Amino acid sequence: MTGQADFPKCAAIFGASGGIGAALTLALADRGVERIYAGSRSGHVPGGASVIPFTFDLVEESSIAAAAGMMANAPPDLVIVATGTLTLADGTGPERTYRMLDPAAMLQVLRANTIGPAIIAKHLLPLFARDRRSVFAALSARVGSIGDNRMGGWHSYRASKAALNMLLKNFAIELARTHKLAVIAGLHPGTVDTALSQPFQGNVPDKQLFTPQRSAESLLGVLERLQPEDSGGVFDWAGARVPD
Repeated sequence: MTGQADFPKCAAIFGASGGIGAALTLALADRGVERIYAGSRSGHVPGGASVIPFTFDLVEESSIAAAAGMMANAPPDLVIVATGTLTLADGTGPERTYRMLDPAAMLQVLRANTIGPAIIAKHLLPLFARDRRSVFAALSARVGSIGDNRMGGWHSYRASKAALNMLLKNFAIELARTHKLAVIAGLHPGTVDTALSQPFQGNVPDKQLFTPQRSAESLLGVLERLQPEDSGGVFDWAGARVPD
């Protein structure tokens, strides 16, 4: 990333075993980032001389706290939360009608897409230096936009991403009081050829289905250009702001 001098020197990717997370890890390594913390539940992440694997469980705060503690002596100036779920492990997919709402399924989606990233922010934001640029980003989705919602459906997923976007805005307001150079942002990666989107790719034109590598490069380019006045917003892969 060349738009900001010496940024990032150190990065942390939560969800580095997924399609986008792995691609982000490799892209940062290719850019010569000195230290890349790459976390997943399994511990299986891309290798590399600058990659430091760690394990965490998105629904276990103690594991996130332990990861932050491990990074404390060499803290990241870029944190990307590349986790998320659309279809649950038992095959339960996004609801097409309110008649399909199930409290247990909704809770699982909220834990993965909203609560988990929020707890990562709780433990990682205190590591940011106050006197230089730092960025916290989380994968969001255009369907989390209330203003852009014209089709309805996908209730739990939409709600979880809308809630995530609100939390990111809240964190941005709070952090700006002490960290004038910090940026907090949501990222809409588009439709990426990963396991998350696999069941829903049938109607996606080829040119609108991105490889993880293309998505990672685009998202890093967006983060490179964001300024403190952009903090709290959600941006798509091309850098366009997603409506609230």
